[in-house]
Amino acid sequence: MLRPSLRAGESLYVVAALPGRWLALYARLMRDPAPPSAAIDQAAALAGPDATVRRMRALAGGTHARTYLIQTANPEREFIVRQFAPGDDAAGREARVLAALDGLDGLAPQLLVAHPYGSWILISRLPGAANITPRDPSAVARQLGETLARIHATVRQRLAGLPSVFDRPEGSPAELSGPAASIVAARWETLASAQTVLTHYDFWLGNTVWQDGTLTGVVDWTGGARGPRACDLGWCRLDLYLLYGESIADAFLRSYQAVSRSASPDSLLCDLWAAARSHQIVESWVPNYRDLGRADLTARVLRKRHTTWTRHLIERSTTTAI
Repeated sequence: MLRPSLRAGESLYVVAALPGRWLALYARLMRDPAPPSAAIDQAAALAGPDATVRRMRALAGGTHARTYLIQTANPEREFIVRQFAPGDDAAGREARVLAALDGLDGLAPQLLVAHPYGSWILISRLPGAANITPRDPSAVARQLGETLARIHATVRQRLAGLPSVFDRPEGSPAELSGPAASIVAARWETLASAQTVLTHYDFWLGNTVWQDGTLTGVVDWTGGARGPRACDLGWCRLDLYLLYGESIADAFLRSYQAVSRSASPDSLLCDLWAAARSHQIVESWVPNYRDLGRADLTARVLRKRHTTWTRHLIERSTTTAI
């Protein structure tokens, strides 16, 4: 048995050529949850008839699903398992979105296997890892803007089977909350009638992967849908503001606008929508930030920054037509 070092936030299983059911048992004995044994077996089968599972580890980040890396030997392959709570339809939703995207020209994982009862999916691994503590946030913001412009430029044929963001339970003005809610509700028709593009719906830095300073892909497509550009633009700007401040959020927007072939929506309305969507839930993001290295973003800090951002936006709305 190997004794590799662990990175913060990871759990590790290293065994030699054991069947999936024994790997799962081993993990339970180690008092740490493991990927479903059926998913482990599927990964080994996809790798090849002589493949053995040599290593598994739970990946940090995310509260909606448990995410695991499975590595095989003979041949060397890597797979990702995303496991959801029983009864959660997110696995089925993500499977449908990934099937429609078909890798999105390398930006999204490939769907490999979907559990028939919808509790987990097996997908390809994109190179790299999440990184919300970069040395140069401005460079990160620029790449985020360029990548989101690519996503929004996805051909419409790929969107045919996707739901609309306005069909989601939270895709209604009635679900808005906080001081910005009334302003957004008054402009709801502007959002609802905007050009439809592929939206990620949860496009933030923690849902991207990086390798050697380069953004290599976008993960967690459970909310992928048809919707207005404003959905992703305001959401990512909010996250960047919480992480680094307004100047980095602005750098992201400038990058997006420079690459996008279509006119960008009103950025103030984008931001107000994101503020009203997140007003009641921003404290729940603490584990996402903490597990990826930003333990300083406590519930109190997030609420304070969210409040400051919202007030700033509302003040701007009194002097700027939206």
